Amino acid sequence: MSSHREAPEISKDPVADNTDLYAFVSPDKPDTVTIIANFIPLEDPAAGPNFYEFGNDVVYEVNIANSGEGVADITYSFEFYTQLRDPDTFLYNVGTISSLDSANWNRRQFYSVTRIEGERSTVLGRDLPCPPCNVGPLSTPAYSSLAAAAVHSLPGNRLVFAGQRAEGFYVDLGAIFDLGDLRPFQSLHIGPRPSASGVNATAGLNVHSIAIQVPKSDLGRGGYPGSDATDPRSVVGVWAVAKRHKASVLHGDGPSFGVGPFIQVSRLGMPLVNEVIIPMGKKDGWNLDAPDRDQQFLSYYEHPELAGLLPVLYPDVFPNLAALNKAGTARADLVAILLTGLPSGIVPGFQNYTGKTQADMLRLNMAVAPASAPSLLGLLGGDAAGFPNGRRVFDDVTSIELRAVAGATYQLVDSTYKPDGAASLIYDVIDPSKYSPSSLSGIGMSYLDSFPYLGTPYDGFDTPSTTATSTGV
Repeated sequence: MSSHREAPEISKDPVADNTDLYAFVSPDKPDTVTIIANFIPLEDPAAGPNFYEFGNDVVYEVNIANSGEGVADITYSFEFYTQLRDPDTFLYNVGTISSLDSANWNRRQFYSVTRIEGERSTVLGRDLPCPPCNVGPLSTPAYSSLAAAAVHSLPGNRLVFAGQRAEGFYVDLGAIFDLGDLRPFQSLHIGPRPSASGVNATAGLNVHSIAIQVPKSDLGRGGYPGSDATDPRSVVGVWAVAKRHKASVLHGDGPSFGVGPFIQVSRLGMPLVNEVIIPMGKKDGWNLDAPDRDQQFLSYYEHPELAGLLPVLYPDVFPNLAALNKAGTARADLVAILLTGLPSGIVPGFQNYTGKTQADMLRLNMAVAPASAPSLLGLLGGDAAGFPNGRRVFDDVTSIELRAVAGATYQLVDSTYKPDGAASLIYDVIDPSKYSPSSLSGIGMSYLDSFPYLGTPYDGFDTPSTTATSTGV
């Protein structure tokens, strides 16, 4: 999973659990950057009467590093509160919700947005309404209109949205955590079975998204607008966190309340890191720590457990990777991709290097224009506008990182190394060589062409089961 239930403690606290983080130059407004932070993993659309919502006792933050130190130079902070119209009904809504202020909507949620830079704190918006969850055709028949009304303009040519969205991340959870099974290649597994189509385990599920679109100059160091791809000021690091009060007080007559300072309980920068790079005994600590302290986890990036498992789970498929592992070679390629960004000279004409500080962040070179024909494989597919240059909503990050761990990118730092043929072929859900972002809707994965880009959430009536469905290959 990108970051769904990735650590023991946060898996018990879904409203504070980062699931995915996206940062990309907006394809329809290329002078802006869109950042999306998702929370509440694996939402069942039929979750009434207590439908999903953000935590009123959680502070959600999107952090931007632009100084090369791996620390937050700019923060967008989001805080939520809920209004209950009628405490004497069990219903989320008592009729059709036709607008964001509909009297039929019983439990409404609002939020504020604050931009923090140094000692300066600026409230960009207050009392902004979220849309309701997508209940069903009787309760929310015009859901797209409700969601559109919840896209709010902020001062400084900014847009913001906070509410339910369709899950955009696709992964075969049931297979990949069953001893690293990749269904399309499972005939080669140590426990062989006939190869089969990949299964999208997140099909039909929702998340809660916080999305903000801002001018590039809002993020660049000193207001730099990200106009030169070779200029270090064009590169920013992005990560999201959730914070809770240090202590919580429970009582019998009402909800719990927090006391003490807010502390970080969850974070997310690069996808899949806490799942498959950080070991079980350190996952909770990783969530509590700051990116600029990630050097303590360096050995896990240099010698990832999954790289050692692939030649064992798929005998004779990864002989060159096996030799690399046996030699004890540190994976400088993964350190560059995941912890520092790629410096100039590694990939011709591209860099997203943020300096020597090793820190888990999405790194985005804002000067790289959106691709006219984007590849699901991002940079591996020759598309420098995609992952690991930031992350777009449709980027196949699981396949990209599988291929990188399998050795497909080691040649970037050692030209004498020959990657195994399989390293550039493996995937888990769909074959990215056969699909483009525009064709994903044909297999049940849909996105929007404009902000907030993630698709309309599934409703509980028309999505009767969360059973995963095959997408084919």
